[in-house]
Amino acid sequence: MTTKLFGVILLGIVLIAGCKPKVFEYSKIAGFGQGTNYHITYENSTGKDYTTAISSILDAFNKSLSIYDSTSLISRVNKNEPDVAVDDWFVTVFKKSDEINRISDGAFDITVGPVVRAWGFSTAPVPRHDSLYIDSLLQFVGMKKVRLEGRKVIKEMPGVQLDVNALAQGYAVDVVCDFLESEGIKNYLVEIGGEVRGRGVNANGKYWRIGIDKPVDENIMAGEELQAIVEIKNVSIATSGNYRSFYIENGVKYSHTIDPKTGRPARNSILSATVVTSDCMTADALATTFMVIGIEKSKELLKKLQGVEVLFIYSDNTGEFNMFCSEGMKSMIVDTN
Repeated sequence: MTTKLFGVILLGIVLIAGCKPKVFEYSKIAGFGQGTNYHITYENSTGKDYTTAISSILDAFNKSLSIYDSTSLISRVNKNEPDVAVDDWFVTVFKKSDEINRISDGAFDITVGPVVRAWGFSTAPVPRHDSLYIDSLLQFVGMKKVRLEGRKVIKEMPGVQLDVNALAQGYAVDVVCDFLESEGIKNYLVEIGGEVRGRGVNANGKYWRIGIDKPVDENIMAGEELQAIVEIKNVSIATSGNYRSFYIENGVKYSHTIDPKTGRPARNSILSATVVTSDCMTADALATTFMVIGIEKSKELLKKLQGVEVLFIYSDNTGEFNMFCSEGMKSMIVDTN
């Protein structure tokens, strides 16, 4: 499963700026939240500044779902504090996690957190990934070992830990978008840590265009080397990849995408998975899922999904890059490299 390395990762999506003169008046907000940077652009006919409001929303969101905040609801659940009542954000993320877990046959699993930390990612100070230790942690992995009863989280055993980093950033995007829409804003683009949702048009009256990074290890800065540019129309887009979040130990590369069934880094030919859906939380979770199960199983799963478009960048037997695009995604691509 994909988690954000030390809470900071950009998953290969950058905003493509237009060059035409402005037609509408737009405002921009940038800040740091969710352990990463965020950028928000919206049509602002009233001149209202939403900087403080959005910052407050993201702070409150962290108090629910951030494992990096020791006082958050999810951290308190992980510490087995008694009588913790979770909020609506927690319930929504838990239910979506359970849904994706079922349709992916367990490839997406928010209980894999202890294993992810053992490999040196997430909140782990140092990796400890000898086989016996990893195998001992697998007893705590599995969505069937945790459930919601009302607003209370029930675990089969205290060692079960939850980590929702693989879809929380996408959900944070949705939360901010819902706020903007509640304020009557019809044209906006919200990006948090590379997860994006756009509605309407940009300041040039054109649909929003998003760049997808080439998934190579040396491509450190988002936007420096693009694989493709896509045009989005009232949808969300999320990308998951292993080309920025990894480490090398004794000559072996360890990526942050952990297979919950084996407790080991997923090894397959997919280098990055870009997913387009109506909401960003689902796109974020599915991008992680596809990275775990590989390209052939991803194609099979895609046949069962409605309203999902994908772009997979993968390596063939010779090490060359290839792209697989769903039919709907082909019509969204405006440029490739």
